[in-house]
Amino acid sequence: MSIGLDVGSVLNIQQNPMVLINRDYRIIAANRAYQNAYGVRADEVIGKCCHEISHHSPVPCHMCGEDCPHQAVFNTGEAHEVRHIHYDHQNHAEHVRIRGHAIKDQDGNAYLGEEIIRLPRQAEEITCGELHMVGRSPAFMRCLHHLEMAGRTDASILLSGESGVGKELAANALHQFSARASGPFITVDCASLPETLFESEILGHERGAFTGCLGRKCGLYEMAHGGTLFLDEVGELPLAMQAKLLRVLETGSFRRLGGAETLHADVRIVAATNRNLLEMATQRAFREDLYYRLAAITIDLPPLRERREDIAGIAKVLLDRIGRNWGGGWSLSKEAEIRLCAYDFPGNVRELRNILQKAAALADGPVIQPRHLDWAVSRKAALPTAKRSSLPEPGKTGLHPDNLDELLRLYHGNRRQVADVLGVCERTVYRWLQRQTAG
Repeated sequence: MSIGLDVGSVLNIQQNPMVLINRDYRIIAANRAYQNAYGVRADEVIGKCCHEISHHSPVPCHMCGEDCPHQAVFNTGEAHEVRHIHYDHQNHAEHVRIRGHAIKDQDGNAYLGEEIIRLPRQAEEITCGELHMVGRSPAFMRCLHHLEMAGRTDASILLSGESGVGKELAANALHQFSARASGPFITVDCASLPETLFESEILGHERGAFTGCLGRKCGLYEMAHGGTLFLDEVGELPLAMQAKLLRVLETGSFRRLGGAETLHADVRIVAATNRNLLEMATQRAFREDLYYRLAAITIDLPPLRERREDIAGIAKVLLDRIGRNWGGGWSLSKEAEIRLCAYDFPGNVRELRNILQKAAALADGPVIQPRHLDWAVSRKAALPTAKRSSLPEPGKTGLHPDNLDELLRLYHGNRRQVADVLGVCERTVYRWLQRQTAG
């Protein structure tokens, strides 16, 4: 199909890899930067579906729960940006940022111009101490994209999510994505901050401000100058402390306890909570004005049960950390991984960490077996049996790809049904099958 000289020229002007895609998801042009970056000729990708090339998937990414720039651009005509995992010419997964643009040729035909921004390898892992954010599930990628986009602003961010989902990691990611990344990242544990020490800890104090005070102390707000102040579990602050905090956040100015000089600090605020602050505001348990000061942008963090594809990767990171701290090394057997992925984790990543710590302590060798895994809840993860009458319900498990052959036989080769049973998208099942074939 001829797309016209103007459109072809636009593609090659772009420094980033870029492809032109029609309404049927087929690539009809690829610029020189794309060909050089991925080591392919244009005729090797033209005519193929974009999801086959970039995702190694037989279906479009929106059918696997992902935010699809093709759908967004063709439905709205507006530019759209997402974060995805693509595969390079060596079949390696890499994080990329996709910018979708609406483009028309000389005859008025509409296309998606997909600009691919390849991220540095270190940008794939957001670190916080010894831990880092890990995942490739659609829910995780959407969350990571929202964190990256919000990080570019200087607005206050409110992170919400269940206990144990990793809100401090997400706050650290926001800091690293921001222009303040070289500045300090200061954490305030609001749940453990006594009201009597609030002003001293947050605002600091001068010598002689109270009995036994022998010197000046900079508060956490002042220490965060040029960086980020993370207010963890902000919903636990008593009302009196909320009023004091609001005054500081609204003006950026403060006085140390016992001091007369008005000071200023340039601080970006990120807050986190596992409670419904608006509902608390209606009950007069949280200041509504403070909520709106903190929640310029809100981001919900998904629970672990909504990103089962990530459990194995997170478990590996946690076991590596346990090994470094305990002077050993542990890994999960395939059967143990199956059992973990089939569990709902009401305590999220924190519960997963505790389960793995106990398993490592109980294991009689470097490989953790299912008998070493224990959680103190009544619900037990059930594995599918070989009988058709007792097949697991869709979405109830998150099994290891080594069960694919058995499940495909039970479901007569229907990959969609197998994906539903495993709690993953069909593209993931297709990817696992490709790896089995390659192996």
